[in-house]
Amino acid sequence: MQRLSLTFLSLAALPALAAAQPQQLLQPGATLRLSLKQAVAIALAPEGNTQVQLAGEATRQAQARSAEARAALLPNLDSYVTEQSETENLASFGFHFQIPIPGFVFPTFVGPFRVFDARVQATQSVFDFSSIRRLQASRAGVRASEADKENAADLTTAQVAQFYMAALAAQAHVEAARANLDLTEATEKLAENRKNAGTGTGIEVTRALVEVADARQRLLVAQNDQRQARLQLLRAIGVRLETEVELTDKLTYTPVPGAPLNETIASALAARPDLKAQRTREDNARLSYSATKFERLPSLSAFGNYGSIGTGLDNALPTRDLGISMRLPIFDGGRRDARRTESLSEFRQEQIRTADLRQQVELEIRLALDSLRSAEDQLKVAGEGLEQAEREVAQAERRYDAGVANSLEPIDAQTRLARARDNRISALLAYNIARINLGQATGTIRQVIQ
Repeated sequence: MQRLSLTFLSLAALPALAAAQPQQLLQPGATLRLSLKQAVAIALAPEGNTQVQLAGEATRQAQARSAEARAALLPNLDSYVTEQSETENLASFGFHFQIPIPGFVFPTFVGPFRVFDARVQATQSVFDFSSIRRLQASRAGVRASEADKENAADLTTAQVAQFYMAALAAQAHVEAARANLDLTEATEKLAENRKNAGTGTGIEVTRALVEVADARQRLLVAQNDQRQARLQLLRAIGVRLETEVELTDKLTYTPVPGAPLNETIASALAARPDLKAQRTREDNARLSYSATKFERLPSLSAFGNYGSIGTGLDNALPTRDLGISMRLPIFDGGRRDARRTESLSEFRQEQIRTADLRQQVELEIRLALDSLRSAEDQLKVAGEGLEQAEREVAQAERRYDAGVANSLEPIDAQTRLARARDNRISALLAYNIARINLGQATGTIRQVIQ
């Protein structure tokens, strides 16, 4: 299979890319060059991440329920055509005829006779406040479902961003492990040269070979972690797991503009789609409770039918029936009261959930800001440590090359350099994860990844 490298030429092409099914974008064995923006676009496509697909289906279900609730307020029209042959026992209906005519007896059994009836029937709700409230509740349910869909998109965006950052960190660990291996191999060659020149010892060569083996093992572990991280990323964006992927972004530091805590919380309370969905669910429960209360009110409806009836099609005559009816509930054994109590409890539960979610939003923002500040401090310290470790390695190598130190100095310095590199990568990952978590907490995750 010919290898096909997909290069995304511009961001203007992303909507068309996201609309396509990810499995259809690549041939088996092709390499997918992937940036963070492109990974999110594929995950948010209609056939991308599973949660996005399920949220879309839930929205369609809510729209169907709203259409069903609206149908109760629209005309109901149906028709029928019947033709039948009947016989009747008049005595079963209580008919007893005694005619004072000698020799004449009114028949008890009549028929068979034919009846033909073709008719159109219509009913229309004129006033039913309970049904109106149910329609309003169903429309609130649609809005809640749409907000849930938006929340699913935000959650998916955050998840994909976290997996992408983890894959970048794994890639950085592989690059650092390769650099560490190159450094230990260079030290091993220097030890070999010193031994051959008679200025070194065999123990120095052995010590260097042990470090080379350890560096190779660390590289293998890093490569395995990289493969697993990429598999997690492919699973999150909804692409075939056998797809070869090349990450085009790098794990870098991106400053986050600061804002007062109160303003951040206020903007999050207005922007978070899950909070919007919860508020709409509370409205839905309130309207449903109102609909249950209004079941006690009278309802008014109109009805009518028009058609032809006779013993056959050739002698059928047009008839009609028009009317209006009012329904007044009186007693149903307490079912309405039970439904009203239940719906009131559901409304109170949604109020409790809304208040709890507001507290949860504030907690998430405070935790994310604290993690971000801590990660910034860690990143600063890790950068300073890496700079000092690089200087130590350079000095130790010069001393060893000059013959004023044994191999322990460069090997120890290389070990600290490897640890410093890992520390900086881990600090960069922690910072970017904290930045993603803050974007998710404030409801601006899709702006964060721009």
